Amino acid sequence: MFDRGEAGRGASWAAAGMLAAGVETEPSEEALLALNRQAQGRWPDFAAELERATGIDVGLRREGTLVVGLTRDDTEQLRFSFDFQRRLGIELAWLSGREARAREPHLHPGAIAAIYSPNDHQVDNRCLVRALKRAFLDAGGRLHEHSPVRAIDSAGSRVRGVRLGDDARHPADAVLLAAGAWSRTIEGVPPQACPPVRPIKGQMLALRMDPAQPLLRHVVWAPKVYLVPRGDGRLLIGATVEERGFDPDLTAGGVLSLLEAAWRALPTIEELPIDEMWVGFRPGSRDDAPILGPTAVEGLAVATGHHRNGILLAPVTIDTIARHMLTGEVDPAIRAFGIDRFAPAAPAAGRARVDHQQTELA
Repeated sequence: MFDRGEAGRGASWAAAGMLAAGVETEPSEEALLALNRQAQGRWPDFAAELERATGIDVGLRREGTLVVGLTRDDTEQLRFSFDFQRRLGIELAWLSGREARAREPHLHPGAIAAIYSPNDHQVDNRCLVRALKRAFLDAGGRLHEHSPVRAIDSAGSRVRGVRLGDDARHPADAVLLAAGAWSRTIEGVPPQACPPVRPIKGQMLALRMDPAQPLLRHVVWAPKVYLVPRGDGRLLIGATVEERGFDPDLTAGGVLSLLEAAWRALPTIEELPIDEMWVGFRPGSRDDAPILGPTAVEGLAVATGHHRNGILLAPVTIDTIARHMLTGEVDPAIRAFGIDRFAPAAPAAGRARVDHQQTELA
């Protein structure tokens, strides 16, 4: 494994660790929902396996998620999402403002309604990264940190290995390109095998609560913000969604918008100290779904483009991609998410003739 910096310090470190297969589902994401729910179902065993193997608690919490409406307009949108997601078979409960505040007393007293999703949980993504690194090394894996891959080395249509920044060559029979938002920056990948991903900037911050008396227990989504309470007292607030390339800067406007939205939902955060602020880069694909499986280059596979679902999809990505790398098998669960879905459609000869005739008549 080669990493451009310290392993796991990219989008995985910057994330909030939400396992929200349900409440994050939007129209046109039905196929992605099936994959997300499969991954969500694997999480309890996956977390337990990691903890047994490493002794590291990955912070899996199962209080569920609340999506809160603070105004009449919010509540109308909330009702639309509730009806749409329920039709997809997602288990949800509609709560009045009073019922929502019974679950979370520090919510704004004017909150009108909320959706409760009992199966959308969270994990501490930074503990997860540490556990995965420990498990990989304990299993005999070789980790090369601060060793950015410059290019994929191939001969004809067959992969031969990778080349590093110092041009050192590491031969390999198979290569997995899993460089997140940086996947397109690696040279030597032919166009038909180059995953169409881009960085989607996200600014986030964490406040410090009293661990003995936390302001929240559930993950809470409110208009333009989400709040994720950690067992150690941190309260994560995120996240902006910006098409700014690899711009690493925190901005006054970004932080202000997050704090204001969080304060409107949870006014008691006003006196909490700021613990940390950071920027991450989600790997976004053209259709906001992951890109998983083989490419046109024999021996080269990809696992990228997870956008906002990277932590959620970790168990299913690991299982299906590892199996593919070892056996060549493409699991049915990921067939719809191959890179070939972005291949340009071949023009239809009949349609081309009709268009040509219409041009002549015009």
